[in-house]
Amino acid sequence: MKELTHYINGQHIRGTSGRFSDVFNPATGEVQARCPLASPEEMAQAVAAAQAAQPKWAATNPQRRARVMMEFVRLLNRDMDKLAEALSAEHGKTFPDAKGDVQRGLEVVEYCIGAPQMLKGEFTDSAGPGIDMYSMRQPLGVTAGITPFNFPAMIPMWMFAPALACGNAFILKPSERDPSVPLMLAELMEEAGLPKGLLQVVNGDKVAVDAIIDDPVIQSIGFVGSTPIAEYIYGRGCSNGKRVQCFGGAKNHMIVMPDADMDQAADALIGAGYGAAGERCMAISVAVPVGDETADRLVEKLVPRIENLKVGPWTAGNDVDYGPVVTAEAKTRILGLVESGISQGAQLVVDGRGFKLQGYEDGFFVGPHLFDRVTPDMDIYRQEIFGPVLTTVRAGSYEEALKLAMDHEYGNGTAIFTRDGDAARDFANRINIGMVGINVPIPVPLAYHTFGGWKKSGFGDLNQHGPDAFKFYTRTKTVTSRWPSGIKDGGEFNFKAMD
Repeated sequence: MKELTHYINGQHIRGTSGRFSDVFNPATGEVQARCPLASPEEMAQAVAAAQAAQPKWAATNPQRRARVMMEFVRLLNRDMDKLAEALSAEHGKTFPDAKGDVQRGLEVVEYCIGAPQMLKGEFTDSAGPGIDMYSMRQPLGVTAGITPFNFPAMIPMWMFAPALACGNAFILKPSERDPSVPLMLAELMEEAGLPKGLLQVVNGDKVAVDAIIDDPVIQSIGFVGSTPIAEYIYGRGCSNGKRVQCFGGAKNHMIVMPDADMDQAADALIGAGYGAAGERCMAISVAVPVGDETADRLVEKLVPRIENLKVGPWTAGNDVDYGPVVTAEAKTRILGLVESGISQGAQLVVDGRGFKLQGYEDGFFVGPHLFDRVTPDMDIYRQEIFGPVLTTVRAGSYEEALKLAMDHEYGNGTAIFTRDGDAARDFANRINIGMVGINVPIPVPLAYHTFGGWKKSGFGDLNQHGPDAFKFYTRTKTVTSRWPSGIKDGGEFNFKAMD
């Protein structure tokens, strides 16, 4: 069986803790590799290497650092298929979806090529008599990121690319469920010209997470995952004096107005609700049609589309709509929430509980489900399901639909489908959610804007990627200078009499 490694100081290092986590093939249920779980001592080794390498990197011209990012982009394009295959094999997502995972990370790296512009400070001439003032953006030092299983390429790049472009060292603790792609990315960064020791990959579980939180050398932590863990890392990290940004769970609503194009809305819900088996923090898991007539029309459109979804392994071809979920535990949890929906009175319109795929009976496949007449008190509404389950909550009016989204504890993403510009503008202005789509189901911003949710979906003052990333991974130093008056008339060539 394949045994994975850590990547420390430019070398693949076998784990020494004696603890391992199984890496499954989600399509077959078989264990395909063992991932080492780091000890505090192994984390300390990575921190020491990063601390030693970072000062020279920080002193490197920002334009030279940007050239490393430029070469990294070329290598990502060169190895796109290789990375996507490794990602699909461990995560289970389809091959086109895996390539999209890499591509959205690559776009943030492209943005980081412009680091010299983003790192410029400000200058005030003659702020006082003979006084100038200027500010500098300087790197933090050693930084760290803790990333989730559902985007093993994209989210690590969202973190380490801007951190490195700013002159920091970075320690990545990826998910132990699909760790191969992060290890490959570290290799590619060094092939692109990044000096050894600046990007470390340390695999692990809570032991490694706590080591990151408590290490005094590490200056900042980025995290994406569940809200309870986000709250834990944010609270403990901040109390240790670190700069922390944590992004948690989501329950994304899509409001469907009576004037919406129902075919367009249904197609959007299929892709946003069932793509990647629903394992996206920006997945639409709640459809909110306004009015019973709208709801009936929408459900009528959804049912045949859902029943025709093709579920299978990534090796079955590019026409597969979604693959398995990541673990057997995830499958059990999803089906448990489906049962709770039935027992609490929701109407199961499309029942995927009996789904079996011939030849892959032991895989972690979950059939598509559609609930109608869900109410806000039900578990399937309140909790993030993170699976191929779409729920429909009928609203009597636009105001009722708006209130549903605004009252939910999560505030990651939302969308409205309508032909009415006034309704769309009002929705965008009033909604208390961080990312909003207007006739766009998954409003993930492009790399030069920022990504982040509100309420219990985000903790910290700054978002991911875009301009906020350069603020997060640097600190501002302001200098006030005054020089004493000196000789202004040039040199003298005659002997000067003694005073």
